[in-house]
Amino acid sequence: MSTLPLSVITGFLGSGKTTLIRRLLASPEFARTAVIVNEFGDIALDHELIEASEEDLVELSTGCLCCAMRGDLAAAVQRLFAKRAAGASFERILLETTGLADPAPIVQSLLADAGLRARVTLERVIVTVDAATGDATLDAHDVSRKQAALADLLLITKSDLVPAGVAELAQRLQGLNREAGIVHSVNGDVAAATLFHARSAHRIPIPAATHPHAHAHDDITSVSLEREQPLHAVSLTLFLQALAEICGPDLLRVKGIVALAEHPDGPAVVHGVQHVFHPLRWLAGWPAGQRRTRLVLIGRRLRQGWVEALLASIEEEVRTAARQ
Repeated sequence: MSTLPLSVITGFLGSGKTTLIRRLLASPEFARTAVIVNEFGDIALDHELIEASEEDLVELSTGCLCCAMRGDLAAAVQRLFAKRAAGASFERILLETTGLADPAPIVQSLLADAGLRARVTLERVIVTVDAATGDATLDAHDVSRKQAALADLLLITKSDLVPAGVAELAQRLQGLNREAGIVHSVNGDVAAATLFHARSAHRIPIPAATHPHAHAHDDITSVSLEREQPLHAVSLTLFLQALAEICGPDLLRVKGIVALAEHPDGPAVVHGVQHVFHPLRWLAGWPAGQRRTRLVLIGRRLRQGWVEALLASIEEEVRTAARQ
């Protein structure tokens, strides 16, 4: 049985998650979608969208299903797949978290739970950020910075209300997570293809100048590693173990592709959240022009020089052991 794509939609309170999901469900591209929410009350779906309720499964007039997670993602996914086996038709799952939720445990479950991995594949983490209040929210709430750091795509909402500040907010978000795509919605509208296909659509021009004032709370940084020479598999294993042990919960996310000496035909895909790493999987071939290791690490107080030195010391140790 092939897995279904699952995307996580998160963002701080009032940042536009509900509006986004409602618009996605109204899109023809999302007519066959299942939605998981923490509680039905969190998403405030319009009454006219609800057709029937069976325990915690709600059928929507769009043809979609809605399921309450109630603290157990695996159980919610199991209920949806039981409904699918009984004839429900959906090809994608959207998971909406509460505005105060740390998305890391959810992403960890998707990476580490074998039962979940057999049914769903994490497609994308989308984080909504309010253009009007986003800067103040990032200052005041650690969870909002963590949400941004874990994102694959950052959606700046309500950008029509404060157009002058959108580029600066985008610059700050890029400082927290330089690898995430950053797009914006105008008047609450954003095309589904922008979020799930064309990462470059509606890209925000980010000014080169430094943000005009410092943010003492922005201790979340991202580090990029690129290596032309392949790594030995044991070097990668030791490197990831060392990161998890030294950084602990401060290591928010690691993702990328790695060239391994033992597997020259295609790269290994690395994906981890905090101390939990997905088992390595392999791409059939190399992306065009990218036949090299490229890893992105996002965490608290990570420093480029320290990460590079850690990997270099492990590589040297492995080479020395191989010569003995």
